[in-house]
Amino acid sequence: MKSALGLLLIGLSLFGCDGFIDRQVFFPERAHYAAPADFGLTAQDVWLTTSDGVRLHGWHLPAAGSANLMLFCHGNAGNISHRLDNLARLHRAGVAVFIFDYRGYGSSEGKPSEAGLYLDADAAWDWAQDQARRQGGRVMVFGRSLGGVAAVYLAASRQPAGMILESTFTNLGDMAKVHFPLPGLQSWLGGRFNSLGRAPRVGCPVLMLHGDADDIVPFRLGQELYEALPQPKRFITLDGAGHNDTYLVGGSEYFTRLAKFVNNPIEP
Repeated sequence: MKSALGLLLIGLSLFGCDGFIDRQVFFPERAHYAAPADFGLTAQDVWLTTSDGVRLHGWHLPAAGSANLMLFCHGNAGNISHRLDNLARLHRAGVAVFIFDYRGYGSSEGKPSEAGLYLDADAAWDWAQDQARRQGGRVMVFGRSLGGVAAVYLAASRQPAGMILESTFTNLGDMAKVHFPLPGLQSWLGGRFNSLGRAPRVGCPVLMLHGDADDIVPFRLGQELYEALPQPKRFITLDGAGHNDTYLVGGSEYFTRLAKFVNNPIEP
């Protein structure tokens, strides 16, 4: 997650300017920088409509022999096309994926917001759940960075077979304290993007990964969120990984772990 919270955010947050805060958290890009075919992938374009009438776009990337489906909730910058290298590696590991863009990202309509993030996650869940049932499998939610907030929200309110979290955080207040440690800011923003508050309601196995060299979301915030999650769960430290290079630093072992969990989340 980009550390773009500025001093103006600090001042305006104290007056409850939610829209301004949202604009400092989300960094969408409209244009796709590449297509799935450029990475040797065959993807189905998926169009969803949220409960408040916003049309979203996503890609379904099936994998031979994989009944379970990973619902991929990406981070706060770019769009789904910026995850294509990651998606190609997941595909080679045998993981079927449905990735979607939040409102305001890529081809999805609307403007990003925290409230919209949860509505978008609900719509993506409904599609993924229906697709997984058709192919005789279940849905695993995956959330990286800000996407971890969407994943924890779904795991606390729905019934996924499992959840994978990567490089994610407790809440916006804790992130603000790290990057702008001013009095009162942490408590004021603690209820925003609050995975820590939802964590005890998660009712599925959890696999959590975090790089110990992450300079955006501190390693300790990942550990704190992990401690609040119920069993069964497992935490994996990615030695030497920063915030955006986790899957590269982790290498083949990283994808083997994810594929194993997606196929059998009972033992994280």
